[in-house]
Parts: sequence; C-alpha cells; structure tokens
Amino acid sequence: MKNHSCIALFVFFILTLPLCCMAKIQSAGIIKSVSGEVMITSAHQTTSIKAVPNMKIIQGDSIKTGGKSSVGLIFDDDTVISLGPNSEILIQEFLFNPVEKKLSFVAKMVKGTFSFLSGQIIKLAPDKVQLKTPDATLAIRGTKLCVKID
Repeated sequence: MKNHSCIALFVFFILTLPLCCMAKIQSAGIIKSVSGEVMITSAHQTTSIKAVPNMKIIQGDSIKTGGKSSVGLIFDDDTVISLGPNSEILIQEFLFNPVEKKLSFVAKMVKGTFSFLSGQIIKLAPDKVQLKTPDATLAIRGTKLCVKID
C-alpha cells in the first residue's frame, strides 16, 4: 500500500510540474542600452547576472551600474529611465493593464543619478506613479525628472 501511495504522489508531482512552470512572469520592460558593467539581481534569484541589451526586466529586479557605466531602461508603458555611474534602482511594482485599469509604477532609487521620462501610466493614472528615494517619495505629475542621490 505504501508503494502505491508513493507512486501516486510521484505521478501527481510529475503531472503538475509543467503547470507550475507555465506561470508566466510578467515583463515590466527591457534593457535598451548598456555601457560598462551593469548587473541585475532578481527577486526570484539569489545571484546577479550581467545585463545585456534586449534583456527583459521584471517587477522586483534591482539594477546596478558600475563606476564608469550606464544603462537605459524602457518599460512596457513607454516610460524611459536612465541610470548613470554607481547607480542602483529597484523596480518595486509595475502593473500596466489599461483595459482592466490595473496601473502602477513604483521604483526605489537607492543611489546615483537618474533621468526619468514618463510613459502612459502617468497619463492614465498620475497618482499611481511613485519614485522613492532614501529621503522622500516623489509623486510624479510631469513628464521629465532628473535626480541625484549621494
């Protein structure tokens, strides 16, 4: 009886494994350009990987640039963020589903220099866009912003 139970349990896990793997991680955007050393640490992984152009970024990703590095990010709502040398940003939340009115962009600027050019979320729901810094949370209502955090 124990063998049958173990076999049944094993078969159950084998059959349900593809369903678990099919859960699609929602893309937030892509890495558009990379200069120098840029690393991404995902909330879903414990190791950092080197960023390359056209790599997808997702909610929970932390992007860090090296000393003489920069990176350009384009989000699915057409928001553009550029990071200068020695910069770090964490994409805390990104939801872009205008049909279902699920819109949100929350990023934590940890350190460095950033330029921000707003996309469609700010036009559709300006109160749903936040840029957090170590000292304040910026509620963005305009289209362009430059920030330096020491």
